[in-house]
Amino acid sequence: MDIDDILAEVSGDGLPSETRDLQELTRAWVTERSAPELLPWPSSLMERVLGRIHRQIEVVEEQVGNVDPKTNFRLIIIQTELERFKFLVRSFVRTRNAKINKHALYMLSNPTQTARLSPSEIQYANSHQTLLEAHYRSSFLSQFPSSLQRLDDTAGGISMIEQPDVDTAVFVRVLRDVEEPIIVEGTDIDFEMRRGDVYVVRWSAVREHVLSGDAELI
Repeated sequence: MDIDDILAEVSGDGLPSETRDLQELTRAWVTERSAPELLPWPSSLMERVLGRIHRQIEVVEEQVGNVDPKTNFRLIIIQTELERFKFLVRSFVRTRNAKINKHALYMLSNPTQTARLSPSEIQYANSHQTLLEAHYRSSFLSQFPSSLQRLDDTAGGISMIEQPDVDTAVFVRVLRDVEEPIIVEGTDIDFEMRRGDVYVVRWSAVREHVLSGDAELI
């Protein structure tokens, strides 16, 4: 089973909760890796997934050393599933951390962006930015006039805070029909989104539909 197979079945209501969580986590991972900006932290999903990982680790630790062949086979299955979840969680978190490293000041100075961070990520972003500013000041900023030492300066109407490029092209697959036509800002392009269609389009044009679940990044 590849990623497309997992994502295609994500809406299966009759699936076990563990399978649904795996599908949701896979979709969140793919979307986060494809989107040019940080997406909202899926708190409920991550709480369930991390809780499941913790319980599975406890089961493995309790059963280690059991010589029963059936138990050993069950442990192999549990460990395989455990490693799959752990890989997705690690890659998901690393992807988000990379975005935080690149745009920490933007996220911390923008309440909408800060709301997308988990409590741990907010702490990480603050620590990262504090260390970065201290490094800049000790390296070169201290040599500048005080008026030129700000990293969030907006003099002349130009902000020094680097922001994600929301006009980056992304691949998007439509999950549900969208009634309103999609208009690509700054162009004369508009199109309709119908279930099953795949487009290459600016992230800014489809962002709200991806966040609402009408479409997904691939």
